[in-house]
Amino acid sequence: MALSIGDRAPGFELPITMEETWKLSNHLHDKNIVLLFFPLAYSSNCHKELCSIRDGFNEFRNLNATVVAASIDNPFVLGKWKEELKLPFELLSDFNKTVAPAYGAFHEKLGPLNGVAKRSAFVIDREGIIQYVWVSDDPGTLPDADAIKDVLDELK
Repeated sequence: MALSIGDRAPGFELPITMEETWKLSNHLHDKNIVLLFFPLAYSSNCHKELCSIRDGFNEFRNLNATVVAASIDNPFVLGKWKEELKLPFELLSDFNKTVAPAYGAFHEKLGPLNGVAKRSAFVIDREGIIQYVWVSDDPGTLPDADAIKDVLDELK
């Protein structure tokens, strides 16, 4: 099911670690949310995408946004990768493959792998309404960070 601008964002709670979770409803009202899905940790395009978000992170913070990124990788892998890349935002584990499909950001099959998140970006406003949607069938295509920032700037 594809989501559109104006739709209510599906609620979710995903693990950061085996002991800690991140719940969308706990972060609404404070800031706008940038929710990124990426196929797989440690892949070259995912590395490039998340490092570019890291390198421009102050711009997202100045636009009153919370950034989170999710993949089907387990919390241990994501925690190690976050540490190695020195990411200033949370990586969420959609290991059970429930949230990416709810957002229409899911490859049933990607090459030899079954069930991988599509590279995608969503901006969710403080009321839980989707204000930006970008979903790519091509895992090599990266989201347009400037377009995301433009939407965040309009929501300030």
